[in-house]
Amino acid sequence: MKQILSAIKPYLRWFILGGTLFFLVKVFKDRWQEITAVKLVFSDWLLLFAALCVTLLAHIWSGWVWTWILDVFQQSITTWQGIRVYLITNIAKYLPGNIWHFYGRITAITQNGGSLSTATFSVLLEPLLLAAAALSVYLVGMSFGWLSTSFELKIIGLQIACLLIILVGINPRILNFLLLRLSRSKNKLEKIDARLERYPIAPFLGEIGFLAFRGTGFLLTFTAFKFVAIAQIPQLISAFSFAWLLGLVIPGAPGGIGIFEATIIASLDKTQFPTAIVLATVAFFRVISILAEAIAAGVAWLWELMDNYRQ
Repeated sequence: MKQILSAIKPYLRWFILGGTLFFLVKVFKDRWQEITAVKLVFSDWLLLFAALCVTLLAHIWSGWVWTWILDVFQQSITTWQGIRVYLITNIAKYLPGNIWHFYGRITAITQNGGSLSTATFSVLLEPLLLAAAALSVYLVGMSFGWLSTSFELKIIGLQIACLLIILVGINPRILNFLLLRLSRSKNKLEKIDARLERYPIAPFLGEIGFLAFRGTGFLLTFTAFKFVAIAQIPQLISAFSFAWLLGLVIPGAPGGIGIFEATIIASLDKTQFPTAIVLATVAFFRVISILAEAIAAGVAWLWELMDNYRQ
């Protein structure tokens, strides 16, 4: 059995991505006439532009929060330098493998004088906090009935357990103890000197703020296609957080492409949110997201180029 799993593991990500994209193509094909019937007026384009601005702000905010994470590991990188590195490397997550943005950040930290182990753990802490933030929003939405799921009680219990494991595991006493044990293990390639100085409560709350920005961008995009009542906002934000979480943790989808869209389509109540409207929204929101990341990376790169020229 292990041999079979080892044999199919390299192809698992492509199987997941292919299956997800096949589902999306089929849904688009079945609903194409309804999608093309959706018309946008000038005010709708203004909402889409506002969604782009909010999404751009979300990535800048996320870069700032990343510098908070570096601070709890006592990294000496400046706030502006950290934001710039984050924005430049963020676009690399769409490359095959979905790890090159991490590699770029680790390289930047080590070039700034940080050790490889500290750089690695400070970078890996970010997706853990993002996952915990998204899972928290999703569980709150589900507990209040804002989002209905077909998950069994065991699955929900597992989700709560995962959240608790992350929140407890990033406690400095526990994490530093684990890092110490790891540094004393045999056959280590490099001494592990990473140390968490305090509980990262501010970065955790900051990641919830990032989701709020991103959720607002999604909400503005949706509103461009259909009026959204106040009572419907919690369900949209909860569905967005759950879809974004799956796009983050499921392998084989660079930037969550396909996974996010398929989850949104499956999560929202079709009686309140017509499928054609949801499809148009997720398509435009994906374009807005990539465009915002490209703009942010381009501006940060020009910013770095100008700083180097002045020096």
